[in-house]
Amino acid sequence: MSEQRIITGPTFDEMLHPEKIAPDIRAKALRMMGEDPLDPINLFNITWKDASNKIHYHVLPKELTGIDANVVVLHSIHFPTRSHKVGATYSVLIEKELFGEVDPAIHKLVWPSTGNYGIGGAFVGCRMNFDSIVVLPAEMSRERFEYIERLGAHVIATPGCESNVKEIYDKTWELREDPNVRVLNQFEVMGNYRFHYFVTGNTMVELAAELQKKGIGNGKIAAYTSAMGSAGTIAAGDRMKQEWPDHKIVGLEPIQCRTLYDNGYGGHRIEGIGDKHVTWIHNVFNMDAIMAIDDMETVRGLALLTDPAGKETLVKRFGVPEADVEAMSQFFGISSVCNVLGAIKTAKYYDMGEDDVIITICTDAIDRYHSVMDWLEGEEGKMDETLAAYRLGQTFHGQKIDYISEGNRESRERWHNLKYYTWVEQQGKTVEELDAQRDPAWWQQHQHMVQEIDEKIIAYRKENHIHGE
Repeated sequence: MSEQRIITGPTFDEMLHPEKIAPDIRAKALRMMGEDPLDPINLFNITWKDASNKIHYHVLPKELTGIDANVVVLHSIHFPTRSHKVGATYSVLIEKELFGEVDPAIHKLVWPSTGNYGIGGAFVGCRMNFDSIVVLPAEMSRERFEYIERLGAHVIATPGCESNVKEIYDKTWELREDPNVRVLNQFEVMGNYRFHYFVTGNTMVELAAELQKKGIGNGKIAAYTSAMGSAGTIAAGDRMKQEWPDHKIVGLEPIQCRTLYDNGYGGHRIEGIGDKHVTWIHNVFNMDAIMAIDDMETVRGLALLTDPAGKETLVKRFGVPEADVEAMSQFFGISSVCNVLGAIKTAKYYDMGEDDVIITICTDAIDRYHSVMDWLEGEEGKMDETLAAYRLGQTFHGQKIDYISEGNRESRERWHNLKYYTWVEQQGKTVEELDAQRDPAWWQQHQHMVQEIDEKIIAYRKENHIHGE
């Protein structure tokens, strides 16, 4: 490691409990969120909680979901990049630095992505003084490319759409020919898993008790739905299943690319998920079901929630409270709609009722998708009340219990075996490494590393007299 000082941000514990951050650092970080969002101090704003240490969440109105069960979303527009993926990229990079695997004076970072991880990598990498390159498919939304470049990173566009991850991997192998390149692959690196297991998962455990105090639910989370891109976010379910063994972890993928459901493949429009492979960091042995969601239903659902005519129809015709409509229009993106449609599908399939809470994530927001909304309007016409009513019935109220495969011993083994074709045949893993993931202790070992990493961050602060240590 060079003598260049590492730029550190919060520990895992501080991301979960930001009130533990030194008061002067926390105050400056909150102030700079508005004054200079590119200042490295904004790393201390990586948390699911607000300035009052309250969780950013929303209980969705039942007039929208059409079910008795309570659907609750954590939303991530308050993270530094307006997406929770920045937490995963920070966790990945700080670990690599602390263990001496990357050095800003020597190494160039490559962030393979289909969107939000690349944006997070551009933010974190550049703020921590690394030259950063983001590799993502050419057909992703225009807004993603523009945002990455504004953050100071270089972009390489690879052929294809959301599901063309193989082409991303091929490009990263080319870039590895430079001995100073280090690839931080979200689909493989366990820092991604650890952020969501510890920070997102424990935030959800805390939220269950808070909701019960407000008369919502019975003090537990019945189910968690998460679409898999890198399969980092779904790791929060591993923490909740430790708290509540009967908790259901439900993975989601596009009908148009049903890889785990029936070994399917194909292109689709749900940016951020459905990548035609099973990721290394996905603990499939803990997944209780895989469900598939139609990609166009998610795009139409986002239009309904964000278009003025759709919002007006929700309020005046269907009685959705106006405050809810305005709030939801700010924190929903395409994969967020997918996650909620999966929650509705889960409630119907498992016959969940008014005492049950299903939780999910709003991963980004409409600012990533204005170009997609323009495309939809060009294809299907301008939104009016009739079209809005149709879309509500087709998307949220009309979810069916089809394209569902429950997890059992046979299916979980099948899901696990699919990892072989990507990770052993293509990406350099060994069969022994793959077989090790069958043991729950393998996953527990990675969970327990959170404490070791926090200790390293605190020790580094003390040695260098930074952040109040």
